[in-house]
Amino acid sequence: MSTAETATARTATAPTGRRPPLDPRGPRFGAAITAVLLLAVVFLSLTGASTAALALLAAISALFAWGALAGAGRHPYGLVFKRFVRPRLAPPTELEDAAPPTFAQAVGLAVCLVGLVLGLAGVPGSIGIAAAAAFVAAFLNAVFDYCLGCQIYLLLVRFGVLNRGGRPARQA
Repeated sequence: MSTAETATARTATAPTGRRPPLDPRGPRFGAAITAVLLLAVVFLSLTGASTAALALLAAISALFAWGALAGAGRHPYGLVFKRFVRPRLAPPTELEDAAPPTFAQAVGLAVCLVGLVLGLAGVPGSIGIAAAAAFVAAFLNAVFDYCLGCQIYLLLVRFGVLNRGGRPARQA
């Protein structure tokens, strides 16, 4: 997210109490690692190492599942960030709600699972295409602080599909 959008997202999605708020630099750190791994999947896919690409995409999918189910703050990259990177940085000026980055992990999982299923079904190029799509999202988050999954989350909240707690909104 851009700086203005980040401030809006932090205001629009006040911490829910379900998960502790996050240092916004943590998800960007994880996105950078994810982008590198996804770029490796694209490279492997393009060079014909489809089994290796499939295996690496499966591992990345497992990491996305971990982040989506346990929360972005409990993701392995988040734990590495908290333990090794954050102590070397100045304290964050503000924290953000964990719900949008956690939802973004679920979006990444969905994209990777589509690539895995199609790859296992023998659809040519599906692994590389799914990895490339996920790479674009991870790259935008890591480099430009623009989280596509977070933006989707905010749109779903705005349209009433999700409430601020991340659960489906009640139907009247």
